[in-house]
Order: sequence, then structure tokens, then C-alpha cells
Amino acid sequence: MTERPEGRDIGVNGITLRITEMGEGPLVLLCHGWPELAHSWRHQIPALAAAGYRVVAPDMRGYGGSSVPHAVEAYGITDLVGDMVALVAALGESRACVIGHDWGANVAWSAALLRPDLFIAVAALSVPHRARNPAGPPLALLRAAGLENFYWFHFNREGAAEAEFEADIETALRRVLFTGSGDSPPERDLSLMLPAGGGFLDRTIDPPVLPAWLTNSDIAVFAAAFRRNGFRGPFNWYRNIDRNWALLAPFQGAKVTPPALFIAGTRDAVIASPIGRGAVDSMATHVPNLRETVLIPGGGHWIQQERPDEVNAALLRFLAADYPP
Repeated sequence: MTERPEGRDIGVNGITLRITEMGEGPLVLLCHGWPELAHSWRHQIPALAAAGYRVVAPDMRGYGGSSVPHAVEAYGITDLVGDMVALVAALGESRACVIGHDWGANVAWSAALLRPDLFIAVAALSVPHRARNPAGPPLALLRAAGLENFYWFHFNREGAAEAEFEADIETALRRVLFTGSGDSPPERDLSLMLPAGGGFLDRTIDPPVLPAWLTNSDIAVFAAAFRRNGFRGPFNWYRNIDRNWALLAPFQGAKVTPPALFIAGTRDAVIASPIGRGAVDSMATHVPNLRETVLIPGGGHWIQQERPDEVNAALLRFLAADYPP
């Protein structure tokens, strides 16, 4: 086993992924979310490798050192899952445990839904599994409910969302990462509803001092990647939300059958709302082999960065039982 994580490029699914890898043993894939990189798994990679796993964390399509296709349609859920399927093959493996956070959690849930033969265990952080709603695509349902100030609509406005975040990348990242964390003042939790005529960052806080889990060096790593690539690729993931609903039509009613784990912080805006908590509470209906739901008191959205010891303990407990080295 190498003493530290190593990076390299690997061709998969018609694109190139920059991966960080460490360790030997059964393959574990770590899929990051928005607006992050493989760097967001910096505390998990060595811990899982030391436990006897081959750990691979890609910069996902559109991020960091990986390919950044321009077309919105290049970021559909079948492309994102296809990248992970091809990555397993390119690594010479025939099975994997897939672990994802935020948008990476959606990829992980979908990978386990579409290819349970390949992804034989799944863990998701922050975003619970939501079964496909046969009533209609998500944005259409939000619009019908009068919720057009939900942040998904802003991120779907090509050019506008990019301009907001690219005006000052370091500040945007500090604001999002701090305000979405458990260190944000309770009265200023990250809002997923935008003010009338405003942007996503308008209700965030630029902290005078970074929390202990996030350093200026971490911000610099993230910012360098977004200065190089911009935010179009990451926002294109959101621009496929309704298209993903259509792509997954053949799997209406299907369940996620591999052994599963869910981890989130109790102050995560994704699960704090009644709708979000309802998704957590009902998850076992659609994920029949959900082994455990771990809610970490006071943790925010960036849970694997904020509370690495508790996240690692939960992951290792799950892996030891259902995907042993």
C-alpha cells in the first residue's frame, strides 16, 4: 500500500477522469458533490485504505482535473453512472462499493439502482434516496407548487449562476462551505430558497475566521480548480434534473437492493426541512436493505469534512459487515 494518496488520469466512457487512489483490497469509489473535488474525501481516503480497501476518488465529470464537456446534455445521470461503471472496468475490477456525497450521493444511489450486480454496496452522505415521482419531473412539480425561488431554478439559468460564482471564486466557496456547515449561526443556516430577484450567495455568510475543519489551503485547492474550469460543468448537473427523471422512467418503482448506509448532519439543510426529513424517514421503503441511518448531531452539509471521525467510524462499521476486506 502506498503511504499517501496518488493521483493519475484514466480514460473512461469517452472522457478522462483524474483519480486519487490509495490502498489495496476490495474497491471503494468515493463520489464527491457540488461544489467540491476528490479533495473533499481527504480524511476518508487514508482511513479506508488503512482498513484494507482500494480507495479511488475521482474528480467527477466537469470538475477539477477531469474532462469538462460543454454540452448540458453531457451531464445526464446515465452519463454520470456510466463514468463509474467504466471506471470500475478500467481499474480491472468487477465489483465495488460506491459512496457518494451531495450530487455524488445521487450518483451512488443511481449506480446501485441501475447496476446492483456491479455496485454491491452503497453509502450516501447528506442526500437521501428519493424514489422517482410518477406525477411528473421535479422542476415542473416545484413550479406548479409556486416554488420558483428554489435554488434549482437559479442554477438552471445558464450564464447567470456562473457569473454569480465566478465573480469572486474564493469568496463564493468560503460563503457556501461555511454557511452550509454546522458552524454557521443557527439563525443563518443555508437557505435553499432565494430572495426575490437575488442570488444563491445573498443569504450566505463570509466568515471572518474559517472553522477548524476548513483551512485556507483547502479553499485554495478548490478555488484553483474552479478558476481553471469555471462553474458551467458543475451547474450542468442541475440542468439535467428533469431530463434525469425522463431517463429513469424504465426504473419506475424499482428499489435500491444492495446493502446501504445513510449519513447526514442534523443541521444539513437538505434534511432539515419537513420534505427532507420525510425522505429520510421513508427511505427504507425504497431501500429495503438500508442497514443504518446515522444522523450526526450538529453536523452540517459537508459532513465528511466537518466530522471525519464519526463519518469514518460509520463507513468502516458498514463496510466490515457488508463489504469486508
